[in-house]
Amino acid sequence: MPSTLTENVCKTVLENGLTVLTKEVHTAPVVTVQVWYKVGSRNEEPGVNGIAHQLEHMMFKGTLNRPIQFGRLFSALGSDSNAFTSYDQTAYYGTVERNKLKALLVLEADRMQNSQIEPEQLASEKRVVISELQGYENSPEYRLNRAVMQAVFPNHAYGLPVGGTKADVEKFEVEQVQKYYRNFYSPDNAVLVIVGDFQTANTLETIKEVFGKLPKKVRSEELADFSRYVEKQTRNLTPQPPSLPGKGENSKPLSLQERGLERGFPHPVKSQKELGVKSKNTVTSSPSSPIILREPGAGRLLQVVYPLPDANQPDVPALDVMDYILTEGRNSRLYQVLVESGLASEVTASVTSLRESGWYEVLVTAGSKEDLKKIDSVLSSAIANVAEKGVTSEEVERAKTQLTADVILSNRDITSQAMRLGNDETTVGDYRYTDLYLAAVRLVKPTDVVAVINKYLTKGARTVGFFEPTQKLITEVGDKPDSAHTTENFSPGAPVLLSEVVKYLPPVDLATDVIAQVLPQEFKFTNGLRILLLPDHSTPTVTLSGHIQAGTEFDPDNKAGLATFVAENLLSGTNSKDVLTIAKVLAERGASLDFQTYREGVHIEGDSLAEDLPILLEILADVVKNSTFPVKELELHRQQTLNDLQLELDEPSEVARRIFVQSIYPKKHPLHTFPTEESLQQIQHQDVIEFKAKHYRPDTTVLALVGDFDLDKVRSLIQNKFGNWEVSGQAPTLKYPPVAMPEKIVSINPVLADKTQAVTYMGYTGINRYDPRFHAALVLNQILGGDTLSSRLGAEVRDRQGLSYGIYSYFQAGKNAGTFLIEMQTSPEDSIKAIASTRQILQQIHQQGVTALEVETAKRTLISNYNVSLANPEELTDRILMNEVYGLDKIELHSLTDKIQKVTLNQVNQAARELLHPDKIVVVTAGPSVLVDKSIKGTSK
Repeated sequence: MPSTLTENVCKTVLENGLTVLTKEVHTAPVVTVQVWYKVGSRNEEPGVNGIAHQLEHMMFKGTLNRPIQFGRLFSALGSDSNAFTSYDQTAYYGTVERNKLKALLVLEADRMQNSQIEPEQLASEKRVVISELQGYENSPEYRLNRAVMQAVFPNHAYGLPVGGTKADVEKFEVEQVQKYYRNFYSPDNAVLVIVGDFQTANTLETIKEVFGKLPKKVRSEELADFSRYVEKQTRNLTPQPPSLPGKGENSKPLSLQERGLERGFPHPVKSQKELGVKSKNTVTSSPSSPIILREPGAGRLLQVVYPLPDANQPDVPALDVMDYILTEGRNSRLYQVLVESGLASEVTASVTSLRESGWYEVLVTAGSKEDLKKIDSVLSSAIANVAEKGVTSEEVERAKTQLTADVILSNRDITSQAMRLGNDETTVGDYRYTDLYLAAVRLVKPTDVVAVINKYLTKGARTVGFFEPTQKLITEVGDKPDSAHTTENFSPGAPVLLSEVVKYLPPVDLATDVIAQVLPQEFKFTNGLRILLLPDHSTPTVTLSGHIQAGTEFDPDNKAGLATFVAENLLSGTNSKDVLTIAKVLAERGASLDFQTYREGVHIEGDSLAEDLPILLEILADVVKNSTFPVKELELHRQQTLNDLQLELDEPSEVARRIFVQSIYPKKHPLHTFPTEESLQQIQHQDVIEFKAKHYRPDTTVLALVGDFDLDKVRSLIQNKFGNWEVSGQAPTLKYPPVAMPEKIVSINPVLADKTQAVTYMGYTGINRYDPRFHAALVLNQILGGDTLSSRLGAEVRDRQGLSYGIYSYFQAGKNAGTFLIEMQTSPEDSIKAIASTRQILQQIHQQGVTALEVETAKRTLISNYNVSLANPEELTDRILMNEVYGLDKIELHSLTDKIQKVTLNQVNQAARELLHPDKIVVVTAGPSVLVDKSIKGTSK
């Protein structure tokens, strides 16, 4: 399985020191542009923790030449743009149609040299950052990890949270942020990465024209002093015994692309590990005992962190193979002793390899009422047992195959390929690192795995943290009259002046690319199974998406969760294979297969290397036809689900979402039901068998495949595997009853103790996918809240007022129903103000409409984003699949953009009058008890 990541990569260094990496990929007319700066939280110290992250936010605020929010410029270009701050770097990236390549280069060069950091904008963006940090502070696992990481690295910046602390952020002054910008943002401290459909020679000339004139920056003496400070810290990376904890990182393992990264825009990623603020932690520890956090929460957590060497050390490949053997999949060593035994509901781990050091972290979510000390003892014994008895050649080969396949499968789209190149070049100074790393992985032997366990995973080296939840109270607060809606008076101001956006946009080649009209081939078998096949030989991989009409809409009222029970246990055993055999067959080929339930169906996700597609299809056919649902596996799954439910109900976002949906859709409606502890306990083995027999049918199943295969061979293979899947009778159907709009504002404020951030959902019933206003609603939503920086909501609530880290609106248009919603995260004290501003913007657009320029810009953005999405094999496969599920013609794959282009200003404004109702809206805000004193006027349920 050779990696082709660095094939055809060209490295050029300009006279001013800018490193340029280019890679031509001509599979779609799109290109990604990324600028990576060699500065991150590693370049910080206590007192200015989070300044790199704050600067990243400020880089969107405009330049001397373009005093305008850059998010609006990126949106106008139709760029899928974002940014993140990590330990070793800060990066900015955008993916666009190829004719906009130079425009992106011009914008990135402009803000490399000319960014303006003004007092008023910094004050606003500091509020945004603090809101962001409060969201991560809501997570117990984040708070635990922050404490543990501070103990692991007490004398190095890797022990500080990447996003900073609230205390430090509040103190940032304009001069401090400007100095960091002057010191670190220059061509000789940056790497420019371009991957996609372009010509290298011409593009290099453009880069020299745009970036070549930027001067190297003379570093201040302060930077030299700080470099010496960092160098001194590097000598202090010896593992330290646990001490009083401070701030660390959230602990969920992530992909290389996500690990330690802060995605500033456009949407927060829940599982990220990097951000945090000061906490009111109740902590106990001593040099020989675990760090213990006793705080309100829902589940017990154990975290263990072992210091590791930096990314350039030769032990890293063996450490990653070790990690896969210990924690990857059902057959892994720690899963077997912790999860299969019922001691834990989940165990995850990751190896982090950075520029100056690294670490191995293991996170265990305890089973209900299980003791953390016992879990820690079992964990330690399991690792010691591996060190003593060794690992098998079979385990090592399986881990190497999985690891290599994961790297290949995660780098199929151009954005991910550029991410990998940028990360490698800025972390270890060599864009070829991943290819060299995979070559080293192939050489790892069982003795190497045992050696690194003995070397690094020693009891004396580790730092342990326990999260012990205290009592948790969740209450609903209502009927508290308040005049918040009538006394708050925020003026959103005039509509966004898009003439200003156009004024500051770099020139763009107006000739749009003609997307190749390649359509999938559709086949229908005699049993009703439908398949859609689209060969794509650009990478030696295959992506599979599927849909079965067996979603949670079919859950009985008293057994909510049944549909999910069935889907998540399909892989637990069949007539011919038990759960471990199924897991082993997939793992030996690095293939993945997953079933996820949503309201209107079960979504199948699978991918593999091209040569392993027959195995992937064989397992899929076996589990959908022959699953047996062993009682032992069902009971284990039930306990894990109950534990997960407890954790979910400790998250403001999940609590707000549940109450929001149940406030819109009445009892007995297919969308009203959510799993509860009582409903999950009611589900019996026979219920699972009967639901599967009733709802898993070939005539309600659609499969879509995109990848490196021969069309006729795959069709024949699917016919062979699925052709005998029998069907009897008619497929079950549901009739969705009509749902009335709320008569007035309905507000509900569930209180979650000790949370630092509030989450608000606002909305009501919306349109389904077949509504004639669907395409106009897409354009309307893009203008209203489709982007957190360029939309009306984003520009006012987030960017101008700084009230929310993220605010978005959606028309969720399903097959049978639809929901309109606005989602935002705020500091508790800002919630009422943000809600009032949001309602005023809804009122403004409802009454006054939008402008012609806004409509045209939104249409260009939607069309460009759509074309970019089709270059990603996973998004392309899902789009092909869902068009078929909705009964749309397969040409919809390419005609959607034409339909968006034909939307008129009158249609959008009519949709605004008919679909936006600021005075008939459900508002649910979940968060800390401060909201009790500021509840929203209205009625409560």
